[in-house]
Amino acid sequence: MSSSELTCMTVEDVTDLYEEFGDERLPPGQRETSAFPVLSKGETPPFDPDTWEFTVTGAVETELSFTWDEFCDLPSVTQRQDFHCVTGWSKFDCEFTGVPLLELADRAGVSDDAVHIMFSALDDYTTDLPLEDCLREEVLFAWSFDGEPLTPDHGGPLRVVTPHRYAYKGAKWVDGMEILTTAERGYWERRGYSQTANPWREERYS
Repeated sequence: MSSSELTCMTVEDVTDLYEEFGDERLPPGQRETSAFPVLSKGETPPFDPDTWEFTVTGAVETELSFTWDEFCDLPSVTQRQDFHCVTGWSKFDCEFTGVPLLELADRAGVSDDAVHIMFSALDDYTTDLPLEDCLREEVLFAWSFDGEPLTPDHGGPLRVVTPHRYAYKGAKWVDGMEILTTAERGYWERRGYSQTANPWREERYS
């Protein structure tokens, strides 16, 4: 999708979702910043659009697989969201464009015994969330930030955004999700970080 096409999309403002979790838009222990710091567990992995594949597997009726072009052709939305990093900073009014997780869940058909989702990425990063925390309209597989293609250092070509959770739940360079019937822990979760990661409860660590 071109920058001009992104600019023409209607923007849905979901920055009021904090009202579901707390009284203040800025979660406790956070500071607002106009910058967008870059934090990753390691080096930015290579991306080849000709070989890249996105998969939906696990406890679903139909497993899915998409090429980069096929993924970009899926129905997408643009949302104005807030972004909360577990290290203590928050960036307000980020505009992300991408495919809602609900779109993929509906296409795959999530099994009744599903309880968790594990996200995977090109750099072998993983992160998990309870299913109920994922099946929200605000959880996107985003390829655009503020009207421009998402840069590699911020997780481009594709990352997950989870404005109701700390941002380590939003895997950079994401290439798949596995629907689980039992909870498993991702990269940071195995190292003591919270599985639920609610910023308004300061659920930073287990």
